[in-house]
Amino acid sequence: MTPNKEDFIKAIYELGGHEQVVSNKALVKALSISAASVTEMNTRLLKEGLITHLPYQGVQLTDKGLRIANQLIRKHRIWEVFLAEKLGYDWNEVHKDADLLEHVSSDFLIERLNVFLGEPTFDPHGGVIPNKDGTITEIDSTPLIECTVDDQFKIQEVDDQEEFLEYLLYKNVQLGKKYTLVDVEPYDGPLTLEAVDGERTIIGHKAAFKILVDKNV
Repeated sequence: MTPNKEDFIKAIYELGGHEQVVSNKALVKALSISAASVTEMNTRLLKEGLITHLPYQGVQLTDKGLRIANQLIRKHRIWEVFLAEKLGYDWNEVHKDADLLEHVSSDFLIERLNVFLGEPTFDPHGGVIPNKDGTITEIDSTPLIECTVDDQFKIQEVDDQEEFLEYLLYKNVQLGKKYTLVDVEPYDGPLTLEAVDGERTIIGHKAAFKILVDKNV
């Protein structure tokens, strides 16, 4: 499978195409390609049974397409673990290089790398690493925005957008760190978190949608 086709399948997945229909317009924006290129690639993937197509609405991954998307994500996230744990990358630095490496890595290499790393189950952002067969183990998590005052939790997963990760670094928000939600300002105001050591951190309302927490602490 070509890198372009792999990127296209991943884009459909990241736009929610494992659960809902994704429009051509959304794919044009996400991939920065022409509408004609999107139509052409959709035709190829449709012939291979990787997507379904709804006229005037868009496309959605089939079970076969979803397995391939998850296998690509597996490669990407295992490389992210390697870059973070073995080469000292910060979590906002791993994505770009992992994106390059996933396209040139054989399945054999990935499985050897997986064993070398101790078979990790999460990437540096807390994302679950899909299984070898393209399935994914679901975990119980809650968006921070849905928590209420006095809830206790630990940070479980964060959005892997580079600018957002830099924002979290600035705020000293880390995976596994435990907090109590002590205040939520009204009218979409910020949330105030208090760590175990008493340190307080203010998180913007929009940012709270991009942070998943584990309340079983």
